Amino acid sequence: MVEVGKDDAPELQNLFAKLLIDNLHRIIRRGLSRGYVALNEDLKGPRGRLLLDEIIKRQTLLRGEAACQFDELQTDILKNQIVKATARMLGRSSSVTKEYRHELGTLVRRLEAVSDIRLSSNAFRRVQISRNDRSYAMLMKLCEFVFQSALPDENGSDARFADVLENEATMSAVFEDFLRNFYAHEQKAFAVSRDQYLWDAVSLTPSGSSLLPVMQTDIILRSASRTIVADAKYYKETLKGRDKAAPKINSSNLYQLFTYLHHARIREPGKRVDGMLIYPSVGYEVGEDYEIAGNRVRITTINLDRPWPQIHDDLLALVEDDFYPSSVSEEIHAS
Repeated sequence: MVEVGKDDAPELQNLFAKLLIDNLHRIIRRGLSRGYVALNEDLKGPRGRLLLDEIIKRQTLLRGEAACQFDELQTDILKNQIVKATARMLGRSSSVTKEYRHELGTLVRRLEAVSDIRLSSNAFRRVQISRNDRSYAMLMKLCEFVFQSALPDENGSDARFADVLENEATMSAVFEDFLRNFYAHEQKAFAVSRDQYLWDAVSLTPSGSSLLPVMQTDIILRSASRTIVADAKYYKETLKGRDKAAPKINSSNLYQLFTYLHHARIREPGKRVDGMLIYPSVGYEVGEDYEIAGNRVRITTINLDRPWPQIHDDLLALVEDDFYPSSVSEEIHAS
């Protein structure tokens, strides 16, 4: 358990608060997602389905009304209820800065038309994301992560957070989504997407093709002249070494990135394709550039314990420069 308070609040909680605030602002500006909600009301003009049992039982016709059930398009749907509840939870946490708590409280008030719910695992299981609601996909994962990490205190007015860094699977998904969302909204030089690559394989058996997995990249940053294939990885230890050997970069991460780069070059011949492995810095700070099989590759860490403005600038710097200059590459090859 990480005990949180004003002086020792982990920056990671503020990072999630900032991410929730930014996403929620964008969604409110575009308009909250709406869905059909079943309503039961007594109406003077019949609408939808008449509830005959209710009409007879409560004798609504005596006052000139009919009990009706109808669907109405509203913002008071589960996705928005989860977002509001998560914003309220983070806004009450002493591990979040006063500035972010105030902003979260303001956003909660702007969601006045959305019902208050108590977050539960079942609520997240019931959420459905349609193609028109893709902007909610990352937001729902973030809300679920906050919910899983938060433990209410005894009087229910605050929340303590479990050690969020311990769950590698959950942190990997959140870290990947965070980076993709960040680059999609905080820079304009690249279009941001995820790409799927199929294996360059011919099945020699009838059922072989159906068994091959699809390769799904984490982040693709694409401009007219350059494509960056970025893979986000999260581990409790950024680098590991066997026994007393010096720590090394995870070889499977390099193989995976190399495979993605190979397919990206086939898909975009003649275009510069670079690769990047991004880790949160846990125990090690890494910032190395390589040339691997003709591709420039950057291996780097991001320190999430720094204040948000510094994290913001560090992430932008990763894609704004040219990795190592071409002149350096020429000097290396010449030597």
